[in-house]
Amino acid sequence: MAWNEPGNNGDGKDPWGSGRRGNNDGPPDIDEVLRNLSKKLSGLLGGGGKSGQSSGSKSGGSGGVSNGLIGGMLLVAVIIWGFSGFYVVDEAERGVVLRFGRVLDEVVPPGLRWNPVFIDDVTRVNIQQLNERTYRNDMLTTDENILNIAIAVQYRIQDPVNYVIAVQDPTSSLDNATQSAIRHVVGGNFMDQILTTGRAVVADEVHDRLQDYMNVYNTGILVSQVNVVDAQPPDAVRPAFDDVIRAREDEQRAQNTAQQYSNRIIPEARGEAQQAIEQANAYKQEVIAQAQGDASRFNQLLTEYRKAPDVTRQRLYIDSIENVMTNASKIMIDVEGGNNMLYLPLDKILQQGNSTIGNLGPTGSRQELQDLANQLAPYLPAPNNTGTAVDRSRLTTSGRGR
Repeated sequence: MAWNEPGNNGDGKDPWGSGRRGNNDGPPDIDEVLRNLSKKLSGLLGGGGKSGQSSGSKSGGSGGVSNGLIGGMLLVAVIIWGFSGFYVVDEAERGVVLRFGRVLDEVVPPGLRWNPVFIDDVTRVNIQQLNERTYRNDMLTTDENILNIAIAVQYRIQDPVNYVIAVQDPTSSLDNATQSAIRHVVGGNFMDQILTTGRAVVADEVHDRLQDYMNVYNTGILVSQVNVVDAQPPDAVRPAFDDVIRAREDEQRAQNTAQQYSNRIIPEARGEAQQAIEQANAYKQEVIAQAQGDASRFNQLLTEYRKAPDVTRQRLYIDSIENVMTNASKIMIDVEGGNNMLYLPLDKILQQGNSTIGNLGPTGSRQELQDLANQLAPYLPAPNNTGTAVDRSRLTTSGRGR
């Protein structure tokens, strides 16, 4: 049963370490509780040797209470001081520790860490965050023109120790170094270059020079990238510069058009040249083959001529006449029994009759054939006694053999 319940026979002890005062069920004495607590704390701290002997005296009781309170307060202070030394370093952070003002060589890695408070001063630095600062100023170029330029600088912290220790205000040092680098680079370039095609060059030069400054100052800052955000001439002369920029764009457009035309014409010309070369080679092979064929045919004819000279000579004559008369538009009739050869100017007759050679084909009308026969009748020999025409004539016409 509980110490203060009825039926406990009055001999129970309360949890504060004091006995009951008779049969009174009232609350325990506060002074007695404090004395007991001070005794326990004095015993833990090694100061409770004589406190029990002088517990009856009033002066000894007050001294024990004071010593116990001081010891408790000291214990609580030590516990609070110990717990206050715990801290967490994030994954992207590193810690720089100063112990009594002297920097430690070791950088605190990520995780749960502990350093004694009032002894170590820990500064956590984010080394993975990409920071950006933008600078806009009026600069003077090398051709004595004023240019309003805006440049963005992206950087991150590479060395946290130098960032915390080497420079008192790294951000201010970065601002001053950036202004100096921009003025140096812009002052060494022409305004037209910066406004048109020289922005990338300006950004690269500012990046290199700014990183050199950061290395010299030991700021621990790594410049990741520098971009020229904007570059404009002063408002008073901006319309004139806009006209210049448009003219240059037109020039570039004309150059691109000419380049496209060149890219289209040159391959076509090369193709035509290659085609002409191939045709010439084909003609060369054709002429060579024809010459070789003619030489071979001549050798064969020579062999046959040696075997039968008269027959071969007559055959060559007939073939030559046939080749010549094939392309002629005239008709010659050699009547057997006479010494005269009848000449028919067929081309003239066709011109007079407003007809063509094609009218002699199977598609010609009967009337057209009759008209042509009437035109040829005066030139043909008269029929013989039997009423038949000359039956042993030799006719050579255009497009026929003998």
